[in-house]
Amino acid sequence: MQKIFLGTLVSTFIATSVFANSDSYYWMKIKATNKFERSAIANMGISIDIVQDDYVIGYGDETELAQIKKTKKLIAASDLAVEEKMRPLDFPSKDAPYHNYVELTNELKNLAQQNSDIIKLSSLAKTPEGRDIWMVEMTAGGQAQDKPAVAYMGGHHAREHLSVEMPLMWIQHLAKEYRNQNARVVQYLNSRTIYVIPAVNPDGKEYDISSGTNYKLWRKNRSKNSDGTFGVDLNRNYGFQWGTGGSSSNPNSETYMGPKAFSEIESQTIKNFVDNRPNITILLTFHSFSKLILYPWGHKYDSIEDSKDFAVHKKMAEKMSTWNGYTPQQSSELYIASGDTTDWSYGVHKIISFTFELDPDGGGFGGSQGFYPGAAQIEPSFQKNLEPMFYLLDYADNPYRVLNVGIGPITP
Repeated sequence: MQKIFLGTLVSTFIATSVFANSDSYYWMKIKATNKFERSAIANMGISIDIVQDDYVIGYGDETELAQIKKTKKLIAASDLAVEEKMRPLDFPSKDAPYHNYVELTNELKNLAQQNSDIIKLSSLAKTPEGRDIWMVEMTAGGQAQDKPAVAYMGGHHAREHLSVEMPLMWIQHLAKEYRNQNARVVQYLNSRTIYVIPAVNPDGKEYDISSGTNYKLWRKNRSKNSDGTFGVDLNRNYGFQWGTGGSSSNPNSETYMGPKAFSEIESQTIKNFVDNRPNITILLTFHSFSKLILYPWGHKYDSIEDSKDFAVHKKMAEKMSTWNGYTPQQSSELYIASGDTTDWSYGVHKIISFTFELDPDGGGFGGSQGFYPGAAQIEPSFQKNLEPMFYLLDYADNPYRVLNVGIGPITP
C-alpha cells in the first residue's frame, strides 16, 4: 500500500494488491451531510464503509473516483488521518482465534456429532469453488418445521470475519448451556427451532485470507464475471427491488449487483432456504462494522407501509440497543441500498428482519481496523449481542407481542 495525492484534493490508499483484475482502488473521504447525498455516492458504485455527520469514507475504482471528483465533494488531504500502511494481519498468528473455512467446518461437524439430539448439520449448496454452505438446525424433540423459528446468518461479505464468529459462537453457547441444563435454553430448544448459517460466502472468506500474510479487503463472492473481473456483492443481489439504487452495474465495483437478481449460488441458496421454511418469523444477519441495528427499508427512504410491522421493527431494534449499545435505525437513514437480504426477507415473506453491524463503531478512518479489529474483539462482541439473540428467540412465536403483551403466539 502507498499513500498518494490527487492534486490537492484527496489522500487515498491504492489497493493494487487488494483487488484482482483492477489497476487501482482508492479510499475516498467525501463530503456528505445527509442520507440523500450519501445515496448519490452509493449510486455511483462506491462502497461506503464509514458514515459521519458531514462525510463518508468508502472506496471504489478509478472510474468511480473520477465521478466523485466531478462532484467537487472530495475533501482535502489535510482533513484525513490515515496510516502510511495497512498493518498486516493473519489468521495463523495474531488473529488465530478466527475460524477459516476448514476450522469452521470441523467445528460444526464436531458440534453436530457431540450434540446429535439437538443439532442437525447439512449443506445447503456447493459454492462455485466447491465449498459447502453449512446450515445448522437446532431444536429438541418434535419436527423442526412445526415450531416457530429464527434464522441467524453471517458472512455475506468476505472481509467481515467477525460476522461469522457470532453465529458460530451462538451455536456453541446454546449447545453448552443445553448440556448444562440451563432452564432458559432447554425451554427455547423445546419450543423453537434455530437455524444458523454462519458463512454465506465461504469462497470470498477464504480468498480474503489466502495470502497468509495480508488481508485482501475482499467484499464480494468469487464468481467470474463476463468481463474477466471477479465477484458479486451478495447483499445487493437479492430479488426484492433489485437494482433500484445504491448498487452498481459495473462488474468491477465493490457493490456490483450481478447481471440479474439471484444470479449467484449463494443468494439463491438463502432464497431457497427461506422459501422452504415458512416457520421462520424473524431473521438476523450479521455484518460489520459500525455498531448499528438496521431494519427495512433500505431501497427507499419511506418507512415500512404497514404501521404495525414498522412499529414491531422499531420497538424490537430499540429494545435490543439497550443491551448491545448499537444505534437502531431504518437502513436507508444511512443511504439507499437495494437488493439486500432484509428488504427481501421482509418484503417477500413479511419476516421481521434485522441487520447487526458489529463493532467497532467506525470512528476515524477505520478501514483496516474496522473490518479486522483483532481477536480481542470476538468475545466482547458476542457477549453484548447474546441477550439480543435470545430476545429474538423469545418473540419467535409471535413478534407482534412486543406491541401488546396480551397477543398470543402465532401457530406455525
